[in-house]
Amino acid sequence: MRSNFELLAPGGDIESIKAAIVAGANAIYCGLDNFNARNRATNITFEDLNGIVRVAHQRDCKIFLTLNIMILESEIPAVIRLLNKLVNTKIDGVILQDLGLFHLIKQHFPTLDVHASTQVNSHNEGQILFMGQLNASRVNLSRELNIKEIKHLAQFGHQHNVLMEVFVHGSYCIGFSGLCYISSAKNGNSGNRGRCSQPCRDQYQTTAVGKDYPLNMKDNSAFSNLEALADAGVYSLKVEGRIKKSHYVYTVVDNWSRQLDNYCNQKPLLADTRELYTVFNRDFSNSYLMGDINKAMFIDNPRDNSVDHFALIADAKSETAIQAVKQKLYDDKTTIIQTVEERIADLDISLLALELTIIGQVGQPLVIRVTTPLQQFEVVSTSLLRQSENTVLDSDCFEKRFRSLNNGEYLLTPMNLTQLADNVVVPFKELTMMRDQITCVLNGDQPLVEPFELPKAVRAPQPALKASLSVLIANPADIDAVSQPNTAVYYQLPEAMAMEGLKLVSLFQQNPHLVPWFPAILIGDNYQAAVTFLEQVKPSRIVTNNSGVGYAAHQLGLEWVAGPQMNISNGLSLECLQQEFGCVGAFISNEIKRSQIKPITVPTGFEVYYSIYHPMMLLMSRQCLFHQTVGCKKKRFDDKCLRKCDKSASIINLTEASFVVDKQRGDHNALYNPENFLNLDIVAEVKDKFTGFMVDLRDIKTDTQVTVTKAELTTLFNQYLVVNNELTRSEIEAAIIGHTCNQYTKGL
Repeated sequence: MRSNFELLAPGGDIESIKAAIVAGANAIYCGLDNFNARNRATNITFEDLNGIVRVAHQRDCKIFLTLNIMILESEIPAVIRLLNKLVNTKIDGVILQDLGLFHLIKQHFPTLDVHASTQVNSHNEGQILFMGQLNASRVNLSRELNIKEIKHLAQFGHQHNVLMEVFVHGSYCIGFSGLCYISSAKNGNSGNRGRCSQPCRDQYQTTAVGKDYPLNMKDNSAFSNLEALADAGVYSLKVEGRIKKSHYVYTVVDNWSRQLDNYCNQKPLLADTRELYTVFNRDFSNSYLMGDINKAMFIDNPRDNSVDHFALIADAKSETAIQAVKQKLYDDKTTIIQTVEERIADLDISLLALELTIIGQVGQPLVIRVTTPLQQFEVVSTSLLRQSENTVLDSDCFEKRFRSLNNGEYLLTPMNLTQLADNVVVPFKELTMMRDQITCVLNGDQPLVEPFELPKAVRAPQPALKASLSVLIANPADIDAVSQPNTAVYYQLPEAMAMEGLKLVSLFQQNPHLVPWFPAILIGDNYQAAVTFLEQVKPSRIVTNNSGVGYAAHQLGLEWVAGPQMNISNGLSLECLQQEFGCVGAFISNEIKRSQIKPITVPTGFEVYYSIYHPMMLLMSRQCLFHQTVGCKKKRFDDKCLRKCDKSASIINLTEASFVVDKQRGDHNALYNPENFLNLDIVAEVKDKFTGFMVDLRDIKTDTQVTVTKAELTTLFNQYLVVNNELTRSEIEAAIIGHTCNQYTKGL
């Protein structure tokens, strides 16, 4: 049955939302002007929201609101004001990224249904449990997963009352969502704030294999894979495209809706994809879903592929023939646009007229008859009207007490008092009660939730902190060099944890002072290997960039610290980690600047860290980034590549900015900034905030040159934390040639 699925459509503006409704969407995700991960979309205003929800619900379509960005400390009051309004609307749920928002809603707005955004990057069992503990009813899985991995997580989710949502159509990102910082580092437009400028779609200097757009991938389409998705137990089929136009949304949703209907009615599935190719596309691939990560997933053209597609089918090679293809496409799109305009013409989201007729005589109860275009009802006072020569019920009195009914869904018309006797009164508290009764009925028989106000933080005097140094390495040969007094040594574990499980256990048992550093991506067997590692080694403390590992550590009673790739930017997130998951500390995101760090409220007894020196990972990909750059003999990326490949290259864009493509043995492909991040300013500027600072001395081959040994560099950083003088600073800057701290300067 169709009720076993949800077709979830994008709504970037009002026309697209309406187009999705008439095309057969079961639900729509859309964003307001603020706090959502598609700031480039037109989005909607709060004033539009109630009308949109009303029209959608009339057609059995749900509305989910996206609040899926990192939240800054200064924005928390504004977010709470918004939630106080949203909780009294009829929206069907909110989509979140920020852990602080999950925590806030669980604690104070529990009637709001919450979903985990793709920005959370969920891909293993522990993350499903982590999100479930924060009351997420569903999780949008990472786009990079294959159908076997999806099926496992969907079945696991069903066992723990968490539904799975999967992107089935629209843009592929080259990088794992939530872990892409290239736009942030390049121009300050963070993808974690909905401002991605899509530098992955930019043109670069022609690579060694002749590609001008080496990071540009085809679009995702699982149109032919509905049976496999159904067998996997996926509930929500999500279409990407909140910056796409209404005719695109209509076409894609209409095709998917008909495909779903055919499947549910046991009819042959549609195979004709001409309409999907008629609207914007970069050609299509389902290779992630099929577990076939190959170079054919790329396309050397970031723009619309429709003309090329139909020209190829028609074997159109002459200018005349190609022009005929273009004209046919133009005519077809015009027809779609006209169809959409006609079908949405009667969808009216304007405010509903709200008429109040006031009725009553002396010795009778006061009656207020409420009339809207959708319903009529009456509320009656418990007290009887009595004569009064002083304060009486008049139009001013009613307008003052009932003006709040103008709430974004209704427009209160002038009240009709012709059936009310003169000079009468009831206790004014009765009017308040009657207003609340009216509000409750208009709100679907749900009483209004009282506004929540966040208590002002009482900043108790903090003891003077003496920040310590920690060093991150990934090579056993570096252990002795960086193991210095008062210096914690973090050792990065590979993403292919299953590859070296026993070897890693032995390494940590021989070096019990090492602190395991878990990566952000741990899929399938590699996550299970990480949990096994925790059970066998039982380290006294870990640092993890993967929330699933944090969940497992908490269950095992191990101390854990949230790493920098968990994108922590506010005190509510710190409180969430501490209270919900027993976390003892966290790294603050390197995307935020001094003025955004200083106000963060740190829970009592919680440790706060910051990375002051590291190679700047801009994105991480499950794809092979060498296919399009220097070439690769293998046609596809597989587990063997993950385990064994170790190489690097570089690409240069048309403004001559270079980027480093790096693949470490046991890790996925990554793109790095050419210059390492170095921020010595924060040590002095925010010195009272941090428990410790970290330097990353892994062997990532960027353009930054280090002229001293790792032992010497560790000593210099230790000295700087102790004395914080210009001499030591100069020595560090002289030893590290080529560095930047633009992210700290720009912030979010």
